[in-house]
Amino acid sequence: MGEFPNLTIVDHPLVRHKLTVLRRHDTSKKKFKELVDEIAMLMAYEVTKDLPMEEVQIETPLEKTTAYKLSGKKLTVVPILRAGLGMVDGVVRLIPAARVGHIGLYRDHETLQPVSYYLKIPAEAEAREFILLDPMLATGGSASAAVTALKGEGAGRIQFMCLVAAPEGVKRMLQDHPDVAVHTAALDRELDENGYIRPGLGDAGDRLFGTR
Repeated sequence: MGEFPNLTIVDHPLVRHKLTVLRRHDTSKKKFKELVDEIAMLMAYEVTKDLPMEEVQIETPLEKTTAYKLSGKKLTVVPILRAGLGMVDGVVRLIPAARVGHIGLYRDHETLQPVSYYLKIPAEAEAREFILLDPMLATGGSASAAVTALKGEGAGRIQFMCLVAAPEGVKRMLQDHPDVAVHTAALDRELDENGYIRPGLGDAGDRLFGTR
């Protein structure tokens, strides 16, 4: 997109259909959780399309042949707690060898600024590729802070994956971390006066875990 060169919208028909059900106010907690998992797995195909490959020689039941396998940096999935947890299983189901780290951030509802409380990722961050997960990219404060934290640990290649983004959040990421690709299932209209994405899908963490 011209305005946001850092942004990719994954608009596959299955993703769009599942996102429609996810947005509905009457979608149950069980169904919401299943859909977040499914959309994350589908989106992971797009996010991982540029992973490096290398040639290998293998034997099929009929003959030897040249094939390809993933090479280079090890993949690490990092959910932003707590809502990002809902996306982890879908990605790891697709890439079982991926390591999983965690970043604990929450948004202060008065200042709308991120507050950090936890960080745990695998060693040798500089040798890894990171996919940062959070269902919502609203103001971009938490996402930007999480990327800053990963870079502080030595991470060099980071992608951010969300289900719904606001233009304000994408712009913040472009300003703070132009090297980080943002992948989303939808770019929504705006943030409201309370910092919620419109039309959005509500509070993803509350809908995933049944809290308010």
